[in-house]
Amino acid sequence: MTTAYAPGSLVSARGREWVVLPESADDMLVLRPLGGSDDDVAALFPAFEKVEAASFAPPTPDDLGDARAAGLLRSALRIGFRSGAGPFRSLAGIAVQPRAYQLVPLLMALRQPTVRMLISDDVGIGKTVEAGLIASELLAQGEASGLAVLCSPALAEQWQQELRSKFGIDAELVLSSTVSRLERGLDLGQSLFDRYKHVIVSTDFIKSTRHRDDFVRHCPDLVIVDEAHTCVSADEPGGGAGRRNQNQLRYELLQKVSAKEDRHLLLVTATPHSGKESAFRNLLGLVKPELADVDLSVETERRLLARYFVQRKRKDVRHYLTKEQGGRLAEKTAFPSDRKFKNEPYKLTSAYRDLLDDALAYAKERVEQGTAQGKREARVAWWSAIALLRSLVSSPRAAAKTLRTRSAAAAAQTPEEADQLGAPLTRDAADADALEGMDTAPGAETSPDGAAAAKHDRLLELAGRAEALEGPAQDRKLKELVKHLKGLLEEGYNPIVFCRYIDTAEYVAEHLDGKLNGRASDGRPGWKTTVKHVTGKLSPQQRVERIEELAEEAAAEAARAAIDEEGTQARRVLVATDCLSEGVNLQHYFDAVVHYDLAWNPTRHDQREGRVDRYGQQRDVVRVITMFGEDNVIDGKVLEVLIDKYQEIRKALGVAVSVPDETAVGVTDAIVDWLLSRGREAEQEALFAPEDLITRTEETERAWESAAERESTSTTRFAQGSIHPAEVAREIAAVRDVLGGSGEVREFSENALRALGALVTPLPNGDGGFRADVSTVPVGLKDAIVPLVGGDVVDKGRPVPFRETAAVPRGEAALVRTDPVVGALASHVLDTALDTEGEPDKRPARRCGVIRTDRVSTRTTLLLVRYRFHLTLPSRHGTRQLVAEDARLLAFTGAPDKAQWLTAEQARELVDYEATENTAPNMGVNTMRRVLDALPAVTGHLDSYGDELAAELADSHRRVRVASEEIRRGLKIQAQKPADVLGVYVYLPTVANPAASAGGAA
Repeated sequence: MTTAYAPGSLVSARGREWVVLPESADDMLVLRPLGGSDDDVAALFPAFEKVEAASFAPPTPDDLGDARAAGLLRSALRIGFRSGAGPFRSLAGIAVQPRAYQLVPLLMALRQPTVRMLISDDVGIGKTVEAGLIASELLAQGEASGLAVLCSPALAEQWQQELRSKFGIDAELVLSSTVSRLERGLDLGQSLFDRYKHVIVSTDFIKSTRHRDDFVRHCPDLVIVDEAHTCVSADEPGGGAGRRNQNQLRYELLQKVSAKEDRHLLLVTATPHSGKESAFRNLLGLVKPELADVDLSVETERRLLARYFVQRKRKDVRHYLTKEQGGRLAEKTAFPSDRKFKNEPYKLTSAYRDLLDDALAYAKERVEQGTAQGKREARVAWWSAIALLRSLVSSPRAAAKTLRTRSAAAAAQTPEEADQLGAPLTRDAADADALEGMDTAPGAETSPDGAAAAKHDRLLELAGRAEALEGPAQDRKLKELVKHLKGLLEEGYNPIVFCRYIDTAEYVAEHLDGKLNGRASDGRPGWKTTVKHVTGKLSPQQRVERIEELAEEAAAEAARAAIDEEGTQARRVLVATDCLSEGVNLQHYFDAVVHYDLAWNPTRHDQREGRVDRYGQQRDVVRVITMFGEDNVIDGKVLEVLIDKYQEIRKALGVAVSVPDETAVGVTDAIVDWLLSRGREAEQEALFAPEDLITRTEETERAWESAAERESTSTTRFAQGSIHPAEVAREIAAVRDVLGGSGEVREFSENALRALGALVTPLPNGDGGFRADVSTVPVGLKDAIVPLVGGDVVDKGRPVPFRETAAVPRGEAALVRTDPVVGALASHVLDTALDTEGEPDKRPARRCGVIRTDRVSTRTTLLLVRYRFHLTLPSRHGTRQLVAEDARLLAFTGAPDKAQWLTAEQARELVDYEATENTAPNMGVNTMRRVLDALPAVTGHLDSYGDELAAELADSHRRVRVASEEIRRGLKIQAQKPADVLGVYVYLPTVANPAASAGGAA
């Protein structure tokens, strides 16, 4: 149905101007305010409200600004765009500025009619952002109508926050704790997944048969699967029946989801190949069934897989765009350059040593008795022994808890069930889903209630002795931790201490509180340390809230330090269990990791360190301290065979290489078996490992070498070198020509804040960016900033840091166009420029200007022009009509009716020309009036230039979709006429010393 107003045309209603959107009909107009966002869209009924055709009002000659007015207005306009006309529809509206390398998966996706991808970039590179870019683009283009994210329940709220804050996607949480509330609001017979367009679903909740079938029937047409490696099962036996069964249920769910060939599917994991070839093949089969049998030794088949698989390490993306490839777009991504590892030993006190010996003797006795009684009893005793040994080397409190708690394996009826119950609590699986609820201290009591009183009394006696060892006097591990933390704090680090058990974390936090403050000395300021702890006792939401508390505290501390750099500084120490070793990003607040308890799987150490060693970390080197018992054999062997070897391979290859959990388990089982069979003698024979341990170690090294070779080959093949950086640079250049880059954002923000009365000073320590006291800016801008940085910061005059990185904590601003603080500043500058009734000193940008400069030798006129485009974009779901905006600078010399047009580059250069001679006010007004009166003569050129832009945009759309022939058919982009002339700036040569032509302005 046609409408009286074409899409993109201007109308006047309700006292303002609006842009007509394609959704309009004869009896209803769908409108967006001129210069507004999609959040401000409204529907009007011409039959009931007065609507008239409108044109954009020209500038007035007496509203003249200075030389910087053109640049400020242009930047404010570009920063405010939320609907770009280029091939990446979503980039103008998201609150993150992606790195160049993060656009590679997006380019890969847009070349597929139905997007099927396995995104396996390294930890900390930004897989969530890469998946979010693809999702937001598919939704913006109409290629997808709904989104489901399948993830661990512990990560659901983080996904919700990321999608909402960075991509503007509001998704409903579908968890076991929310589903009842959501279902109460459904209509009769309505599915939850029909009611809510975008959902974030707990994989473990939805995998059950009861919920799975409903989800599969009503599943959205775009699905993201986080930690996808936990959702496939290997064909070979091993790994624990319980975990295999859980993985099998998830795998069956994804098989049903992926069976619909036109459903978009993004599988996200940093470890696609965890050592089991069949599991990796099953993962590929979810992307495309034919990929499950791909022969990686054949070049053509490797190329086939490379269309759907991207796997890059930091070395691949750190300098993704070099000067030669990207020119002015060259960028370096701020990853830490390295981790500095140090192993710190400690020795047990004699009392602690005696307790460990007695506990070891008890464990050995129980294993021998269990072995004599039968297979089930042997396995129960085995898991009880491991639980006791691990808790004893963790902390006295964890040991006491284990000694007083009944073993989970004791409830088993069969040996297999004993393994299923005992393994999760005592071993360290690398799978992220296995971390939830696994930080509880395991039990060691195996006797039935009321039976074997003597054994029970013996355990209670050991528990009492453990409790007596609490504190640094008898617990040298704790004493050494205090020393190591003080060293890190003195160097300015804020560390995280990772513990295996909840009881250990609580114990450590309790004894650290108040013990880590530093006194001023040798000209160095003192510091006060805040200690907090996060464990599995907190729900995922409470953990996030606890981290948010730290975030707010960190922002307040940074502000205080900025004011009083010589005063007492603030430090932070977080004590946590492995419930935080996956999914929670802590790089903004912490920069060192202490492994208080050794994990029995090196991948777990990498996961812990990955919380701080990732994009956005300000430290170039992340410190890592690994504590180990020098005299308890277990720690020493685990460190030697697993942890150190893992780090050695990682350093040599630049690749973190995982081995199957079963391989690591084989080593630790051999160590425990040796210890239990030899007792105290094992410590004395530590240099002479038994044959079984030697065999297991050799098997582990062979598996690791094979995995390292495979991983190195894989990252070479699938780092997507086929998409050349120069190709990415071309598309980035097109985007930034419309939206602006980081350099422009910084210049705009700094100049606008100064013009509006803010006190702007450099950041301390030479950090890139600046800080601004915004307490003195106009009330309207202050009201917009307060919710974004906090009322205390503004009211108390604490400077707001503006940093040259997109990754900033709460209370700070990023110098990127999509940052909320920058957006608020741009809106204020644009609104006041268009409001000629405002106070002059609060309007830093003006629509007119007359500037005398020695950079031109003849009158040169610069125009800031806004174009509106009507886009017809075909997709699998039908043709979509959109309206988008673009802003361009055009310039000419001479009179408008005899204009000699300059190039785009020459027009941009004019913005930087400063006045070198004053202009008489009356002369300026008269000059501007003459130019404005004659300006209609250039309308034809502006229209032609709009047509050229539309053709270039259409070419860009087709180029990006080069492999999607059917989606290119019917694509059309049309410039709406006339264009809006927002600003007119006249540059006149100086009277005394006119220069030779600069930049063609002659």
